[in-house]
Amino acid sequence: MAIVYSKTSGLNNAQIGKLETPIRMVIEHESDLLTAKGGIRDWLFNVEKSNRFGETIVGSNEFDVFRAVTEGAGAENDDAEETYRKFIEHIQFMKEFTITAEMMEDAAYGLAADAKRRVENFTRAYYKTQHKICEYVLAHGTETAGRYAGATLDLSCPDGMPLFSKSHTYGGSRGKGTQANLFWGDIFGTGSTGRKPSCAVFEEALGTLAIRLRNMKDENGEVLGYTPDTLILPGNRPLAETVAKKVCGSEGALGNGYNDINLQFGNWNIVILPDWQTEDDRVMIMSSEANRSLGGNMFYNRIPLTVTSWVDHHTGNYIWNGRCRFGVGFGTYKHILLAVDSAEEVDGAAAL
Repeated sequence: MAIVYSKTSGLNNAQIGKLETPIRMVIEHESDLLTAKGGIRDWLFNVEKSNRFGETIVGSNEFDVFRAVTEGAGAENDDAEETYRKFIEHIQFMKEFTITAEMMEDAAYGLAADAKRRVENFTRAYYKTQHKICEYVLAHGTETAGRYAGATLDLSCPDGMPLFSKSHTYGGSRGKGTQANLFWGDIFGTGSTGRKPSCAVFEEALGTLAIRLRNMKDENGEVLGYTPDTLILPGNRPLAETVAKKVCGSEGALGNGYNDINLQFGNWNIVILPDWQTEDDRVMIMSSEANRSLGGNMFYNRIPLTVTSWVDHHTGNYIWNGRCRFGVGFGTYKHILLAVDSAEEVDGAAAL
């Protein structure tokens, strides 16, 4: 993403001239590096540009199948009915940093080390904000609203339910129904017993969960058929993380003495959310294809990082201000599910 610079005119301080280009070069360099590295936003969200106040995602049912007609007869007229819409509003974020007059004076032979660190961290903070807000909305997917970095976030889906719920709705005038993408059950084999996670239990549960997501219905009540390929795990459950990596990376079935194949081998990408801290073992399962096709996890860039610099005439300090606008939210729930390992019913979740 491009970074826009705007420098206040009339800056004739010689020390500022020595700092202007190095600082911009550092910001550009950090921007290139961080963009290439990607992150949670790029791995799990659809990133799109926007030139509006916000973006509206409109859902509709699909055309029905073609129908046979007799010779000379006309075709049956069909139309797509709007069944839901979701508005994602862009939010403004800002940050400043200051390089003191003394630091500018001491940087005669190049950018001072402390100033360079501040500039690098300024750009990193911009990308970190985007990745962390994406992480936040997923980690709080059982809620309809949240707050992050001072911003009030709408975490609801088009049906008004949280991203993860056992009571999601679908359909229009042709027929309606409910379906779940939040489950509880024997996922890792720990439950409330205090046992360690089991590879054999997780392998079996993973197959069941994959079918649950594959059988998610569209607005016509037809099975979507998307194959899940992404596991998302909390950052503080190391034993469950190890089990997931073993199951997804082993050719043979684990935990038994038989020469069985592992049907989960090679089918999954694993993403760890460091700030997703849970008190139990749980996992999200997502289809990246469904995420793209259905408009699931959405991130809209409205205004890229726009940097303005000026001198404070009261102090002589050099001030850099960064401003950006973006929106994040969910256009559907049908691309992802959450499963909680529990031997007892979890409030708001359906039994696996």
